[in-house]
Amino acid sequence: MGFADLSIADIAAEYDLPVAQVCYLHEQLAIAYKTQETNLILEDAKAIISKILSERQGSATLSEEGLKSPDGRQHLWE
Repeated sequence: MGFADLSIADIAAEYDLPVAQVCYLHEQLAIAYKTQETNLILEDAKAIISKILSERQGSATLSEEGLKSPDGRQHLWE
């Protein structure tokens, strides 16, 4: 198991998100972390990035179709 050269703060900066939202994703995915500066395990970093990208892709699809999320979820970018 390797470590990524990425922390929560790095991911937040890279994807233009508040650190608190990236921390929230970690909690949703049951990924433990010590601080926002801790380097993440590679698999955890990939899971978070994948979640961010899928949320953004879902938003683009909904925007193109003029639809709202049927479950009323608050998305990362709102």
